[in-house]
Amino acid sequence: AGEASTVPDVVVLLTVWGLPLVGLAVLLDAGGLPLPAYPVVIAAAAVAAASGEGPWALLAVATLAALAGDLLWYLAGRRFGGRVLATVCRVSLSPDSCVRQTEDLFARYGAPSLLFAKFVPGFSALATTMAGTYGVSPLRFALFDGLGSLLWAGLAVALGTGFAGAIDEVLAAVARLGPVGLLLLAVAAVAWLAAKWWQRVRFTRQLRMARIGVDELRQRLEDGPAPVVIDVRPAAARSRDGGIPGAIVATLGDADRLARELPGDREVVIYCACPNEASAATLARALLGRGVARVRPLAGGITAWRAAGLPVTGDDAAG
Repeated sequence: AGEASTVPDVVVLLTVWGLPLVGLAVLLDAGGLPLPAYPVVIAAAAVAAASGEGPWALLAVATLAALAGDLLWYLAGRRFGGRVLATVCRVSLSPDSCVRQTEDLFARYGAPSLLFAKFVPGFSALATTMAGTYGVSPLRFALFDGLGSLLWAGLAVALGTGFAGAIDEVLAAVARLGPVGLLLLAVAAVAWLAAKWWQRVRFTRQLRMARIGVDELRQRLEDGPAPVVIDVRPAAARSRDGGIPGAIVATLGDADRLARELPGDREVVIYCACPNEASAATLARALLGRGVARVRPLAGGITAWRAAGLPVTGDDAAG
């Protein structure tokens, strides 16, 4: 399968450096870089099977590398809490539903969600961070994330071993194409990243609208006329961080109901915990489209409100 070419042979590269290459690719992928770690594991397993090597060393390296990368996010979540989650989502290629989907899934399944986290695009690093943020014990984290990493790596190794012949032919074809083959792979990867980036840019442009600041909202709530405040965060986030006293709880699917029920003589302020106030701005757009004239997202969301030292629900009970 490893025919000579004008560039380093892909098969030879995987044969000689397969384990270190897999370990590095999986570790960086688990660390949050958009690298094609899964195809690397599958290709390395195919090469190992074609050369008569067993899959166990490859399985162990891929599993441990995935667990090590996840552990970094877990420890960051324990140390810095929701700030890490917000940072991850802020640089994500899909920030619009980043926080909400993660918290909804983790709130629904808890630590066992780590068993399938790696199979849900964009969920793995966020779920491991959430495990640290919500105080999942190290032993419980290691158990579920370790099993999840083993399932993830095991499926890749099984696919590579089971389809070794076909994958080996593909690798050989890439090697025969020389620089052209590698260029095609690089172009495909860049095209995917560019498409995701453009999707992010379009979404960010759609959310451009006037925000209300924390100080202005506080003043309006104290002196009147008080706006209607709507909280669009998941239940888990409300339970963990509290909320602005008197806020109405709603979801992104409640736009029709809210448009009918909201008083027409009061301004509406919507807040969330998302980067760029994504969920709040999405609901605000929907309400504007349904005839609600005065609606604005809260700049910085609940994070800015808490950072300003303003009261949140649960403070009295905690005291």
